Amino acid sequence: MGLNITQQCYLQKMGIDIYVPRQDHAADVVAAIGQVHTPVDTGIDRPEWESLRKQVAACTKCELHKGRIQTVFGVGNVNADWMIIGEAPGRDEDQQGEPFVGRAGKLLNAMLHAIGLQREQVFIANILKCRPPGNRDPRPEEVVCCEGYLKQQIAMIKPKIILAVGRIAAQNLLKVDTPIGQMRGNRYEYPEGNIPVVVTYHPAYLLRSPGEKRKSWQDLQMAMKIYNSLI
Repeated sequence: MGLNITQQCYLQKMGIDIYVPRQDHAADVVAAIGQVHTPVDTGIDRPEWESLRKQVAACTKCELHKGRIQTVFGVGNVNADWMIIGEAPGRDEDQQGEPFVGRAGKLLNAMLHAIGLQREQVFIANILKCRPPGNRDPRPEEVVCCEGYLKQQIAMIKPKIILAVGRIAAQNLLKVDTPIGQMRGNRYEYPEGNIPVVVTYHPAYLLRSPGEKRKSWQDLQMAMKIYNSLI
């Protein structure tokens, strides 16, 4: 059994050459893709969720609020099985109020499609809700100010699996300083809820280093196999 046409299409969009995987592994991955649960209730009318959204929009806990156009709360299905967590908003995200837009967002969408997921099925958020100036790395005190919001989002959504996208997201979510190259390929647990966490490269990094895209595909395959074992 090989990859289906849809998978092949999105792997090509990711810039990954199509190849025929080992027979046993291919069967596992394609079977897992066929079992993705599709949440239908977005839950966006939940009062506690809207209250949190308003808190984030009005937040002045750190200096980043002074330079933002708007906060980037997150987007997607509030009852999603999958939660994607990135670093911080960039220029496009700050302008549009949505995480992972522009070229990096398109690549993330292709990555999700490659494992049978639509952007609307998952929930996408960031470690920070405001853009750091010049797209610099988040400072520790900024992460501390924002992490309560992310914890509440995770607690409300109760995802079955978290995909930590990029070094900053992975290290801050798991409270480690391990290089991302050493983190990927392993299963971690989000401590508050024992939720499996898989680490992969940030789409923006993959755009700069296309040779690493195949590694991200391997990470996605591992995440899908973990998810499939939970449903």
